Amino acid sequence: MALPETQEEAATLPDAWDYKGRPAIKSSSGGWTSAAMILGVEACERLTTLGIAVNMVTYLTATMHLGNASSANTVTNFLGTSFMLCLLGGFIADTFLGRYLTIGIFATVQALGVTILTISTIIPSLRPPKCSPGSESCIPARGMQLYVLYIALYLTALGTGGLKSSVSGFGSDQFEDSDKKERIQMIKFFNWFFFFISIGSLAAVTVLVYIQDNLGREWGYGICACAIVVGIAVFLAGTRRYRFKKLVGSPLTQIASVFVAAWRKRRLDLPSDKSLLFNVDDIDIEVNSKKKKQKLPHSKEFRFLDKAAIKDPEWSSGMTIVNKWHLATLTDVEEVKLVIRMLPAWATTIMFWTVYAQMTTFSVSQASTMDRHIGKSFQIPAASLTAFFVGSILLTVPIYDRIIVPICKRVLKNPHGLTPLQRIGVGLVLSNTSHGSGLRLPKSSD
Repeated sequence: MALPETQEEAATLPDAWDYKGRPAIKSSSGGWTSAAMILGVEACERLTTLGIAVNMVTYLTATMHLGNASSANTVTNFLGTSFMLCLLGGFIADTFLGRYLTIGIFATVQALGVTILTISTIIPSLRPPKCSPGSESCIPARGMQLYVLYIALYLTALGTGGLKSSVSGFGSDQFEDSDKKERIQMIKFFNWFFFFISIGSLAAVTVLVYIQDNLGREWGYGICACAIVVGIAVFLAGTRRYRFKKLVGSPLTQIASVFVAAWRKRRLDLPSDKSLLFNVDDIDIEVNSKKKKQKLPHSKEFRFLDKAAIKDPEWSSGMTIVNKWHLATLTDVEEVKLVIRMLPAWATTIMFWTVYAQMTTFSVSQASTMDRHIGKSFQIPAASLTAFFVGSILLTVPIYDRIIVPICKRVLKNPHGLTPLQRIGVGLVLSNTSHGSGLRLPKSSD
């Protein structure tokens, strides 16, 4: 029996659609079932990316016969490229393809890259001849051997960047923010998202690294390829249940358009009354099929950007089509200012991530010189020492949640424990302390 119209409308979501473009039915779409399938592909991505990166230095030095510095640069370039390409993936997802297609396409690209890497470990001609470490007869990889290696690594990096840029956002799309129950579930989703990343990382630096060192790289990388293929299959299996949101445009485009509009009007004087600037109230109907944004209060910082909201002489209140590269709302300008204000906090982590990059490069090279035997037969792989880092994350998260947060609630009167800025500050202090205590300064006689 068909539902009355009012009940049918109540059962659907106003800003979410199913895979056929129909309004998504709340009871049969989204939620934890959909989110779990998205978490699965992220766990496989983390397992694959870190499973390649964390032990790549030993492969480049021992098998490809490259120097330590060259090997470290290759690994850091691979990881750095994968993170930088998140910007490209996010732009494509928000502007052209949407998050679902972006995840599916870039996960396939990643699977292709890992497959090529696996094949390169199987075909003897794609590796230099074996030799004793340090021997003068060792021939470093060159020509086609390096070309195939770099194609595999950077295809993997491209896939990782596009995939990571959309997974968390698409997962949050499965919960309705206006619903109190689903909003709580969304917060838990991000906790589980971080947990699955850590689980994938832990499996990569323990199980996968052991397989690579003892059974062979072809087995280790082959498992990575199979893992990402399984992740894609699980992700696609949830297509009928996913909630899809309309494209809203990339934040990068908004930032660029505000700067361009402000530069075009750099010679104009700002009006003394801010109400004379263009804002969302000046638009009587929806623009470009998007709802009006919530109006933000005006701030006095970065007043140059306010010029982007100066109304053009030919503009009138009756117009409904606005060229954002010539005229931006004051709310758009304020959103760009918010991004600028976050840059100092972001900049404080640059040195931290610079040191963090050594975890997969020189730290592994140093560990390879250590005596890692337990008993007479078992030897810990050099790259598996990274497990202490990943394990500490899994250990400290519940400690913070169960011990530190309750204490901070009583002492600081903050229901969330430490504020985000306080957490960043404490983390930077602890990381600098640990890095400094690990330094070994040379003696004067060295």
